[in-house]
Amino acid sequence: MRAVIRPGDAFGTAAAPPSKSMAHRLLICAGLAAGESLIRGVAPSQDILATADCLTALGAKLDWKGNDVRVAGCDPRRASPARLICRESGSTLRFFLPLCLLSGANMTLAGSPVLLGRPLSIYEDICRDQGLGFENSGEEITVSGRLAPGEYALPGNVSSQFISGLLFALPLLAEDSVLRLIPPVESRPYLDMTLDALRRFGVEIREKDEYTLAVPGGAVYQPREEEVEGDYSNAAFLEAFNCLGGRVRVTGLRENSLQGDRVYREYFARLAQGPCTLDVTDCPDLAPVLLAVAAACRGGRLTGTRRLRFKESDRGTAMARELEKLGVCVTLEENDITVAGGSLRAPSEPLSSHNDHRVAMALSLLCVRVGGAIEGAEAVNKSFPGYWETLKELNVKVELYGVDQQ
Repeated sequence: MRAVIRPGDAFGTAAAPPSKSMAHRLLICAGLAAGESLIRGVAPSQDILATADCLTALGAKLDWKGNDVRVAGCDPRRASPARLICRESGSTLRFFLPLCLLSGANMTLAGSPVLLGRPLSIYEDICRDQGLGFENSGEEITVSGRLAPGEYALPGNVSSQFISGLLFALPLLAEDSVLRLIPPVESRPYLDMTLDALRRFGVEIREKDEYTLAVPGGAVYQPREEEVEGDYSNAAFLEAFNCLGGRVRVTGLRENSLQGDRVYREYFARLAQGPCTLDVTDCPDLAPVLLAVAAACRGGRLTGTRRLRFKESDRGTAMARELEKLGVCVTLEENDITVAGGSLRAPSEPLSSHNDHRVAMALSLLCVRVGGAIEGAEAVNKSFPGYWETLKELNVKVELYGVDQQ
């Protein structure tokens, strides 16, 4: 699908979409609870639908009514051999892989080649050390055997999703476990969100210190009624219009949220004042929108960008290529990205989303300033299916072509 955007200004009020990160966590906890839970305000993005499908494959039952989901939990320790379709969701794959190691049955996790090419060595090492089966064909992963309780040492600078995945599964084992995190721990706010979700469903993880988590065995997830809070990650793309001359107010965000991406307001303000250095170690999903805002303002530098290579695209390289089409010079280093100041110009060729939802949304900001077309615009369906309609409601002049190809 192609999005063609004409220059203009965005203005109006928009509600923040529900937090995809929190929806994953609440749905999984509900799916593991011994009873029926109700999760309100779940936006059916492609990533969330992947998690819903995987819960169903393990035996949970989900009943959707609009954006409310009633979940009858399951016991993954009794799951039969199943095939879990993770689509392109890294969170889904990494959250569910340890849950697939609870029954002892052969379990298959499938997804796109890009997804299965993302780092999984932490789980591979655990399976090898415990004598469990782990085979990645490039098209699917097959695991077998039962995860054992005990002490786990995990590097904290790869992805917090591995830690979260084990935190969902280990409480269902008979005995206690300990997770020792090898510093530095990156994306800590996402780990805090997992701990919060577990507490809401009656599973208390004790933080002995900054790097040691005591996980109780024999825990029972309790059914709950919860509501998904607004998503700072996607709200950032809407409020970014205010850095480009727009007047957009975003509602539905929780002020005391644990989401690390809430820092975007501070970061936008700093970029508006002039070139500055911003650390995205704990908020890597903000990198594309920060690069776009830096390009529209007077430049800037992002540090802590190493892990951007392992997202839906190589986000640093993808953004650099597209910003160059807009007349912006970008310098890529091992763990930082610098955007030179200067004026934007309309691209002489279509921009590409690189099949990455956050790249597509970041480029749309700049197209509102200078005009342009974005190929692969359907990538936003991964996290924010209503993005283009929301832009229209904010007076953005956008036309979509090839919509039936979504």
